[in-house]
Amino acid sequence: MNSPDLPPERDGPEGNEPPSDDVLAGELVLGVLEAAQRRQLQARIEADREFAQRVEAWEHRLAPLLSDIEPVEVPAQVWAGICRRLGWTEREAAAGFWESLGFWRGATVLASVIALAAIAFILQRPTPIVRPPVARQVEPAAKPVTALAHDDGTPGWLASVDAANGTVLMVPVPSAPDPQGRVPELWLIPAGQAPRSLGAVSINRSHTVTVPQDARAALVPGSVLAITLEPAAGIPHPAPTGAIIAKGTIQQTASG
Repeated sequence: MNSPDLPPERDGPEGNEPPSDDVLAGELVLGVLEAAQRRQLQARIEADREFAQRVEAWEHRLAPLLSDIEPVEVPAQVWAGICRRLGWTEREAAAGFWESLGFWRGATVLASVIALAAIAFILQRPTPIVRPPVARQVEPAAKPVTALAHDDGTPGWLASVDAANGTVLMVPVPSAPDPQGRVPELWLIPAGQAPRSLGAVSINRSHTVTVPQDARAALVPGSVLAITLEPAAGIPHPAPTGAIIAKGTIQQTASG
């Protein structure tokens, strides 16, 4: 989508086309797909060698991002719930679980379950295994993703737009810095309006961009997210000066 205030952009993939195999592979690795589509693509990995290689390439691309994940403290009620499920009493837990008969009984059951699961995984029997009924778990809602693609169709960034909270999670495909020292700047372009800078984005780390309050109304399907290379000084700039290196049309946003 072109705007009078935006430098000319070269032809790229249309926003309403189905996502490419490379984008699907990236979304599968990120875990943002619906359950049915995730199972379909996991089955495709076994039969489609080229698609399997794309998934493996995405895993290597995103591996550095694992270092950004911070540990989360486990809530106290989780431990209490484990004690109840294993049949421990509060006194047993307070006295020390190593001397608790309930602990060793629970540990034995847990070890047996793990061993059976490992055997089933290794053998991969074609015949279905009869299991006792278990409570169904609600699948987590998929996060809508907008691929910001280069002119050749390869994704440069994946963006998850949360309109309710006014944020955009940016996940880059790690790339080399610009030889001229310019940095990627993210632009929000509403239909028929001038681009609005959302600030600089990283080329090797995922991070969340907070959208200014007066620009959040434009976080809707049909608006465009675009990346240009700009001087680091002066960001956010009033208008772009470099050519678009990646762009994508917002198709859907998270509800919060």
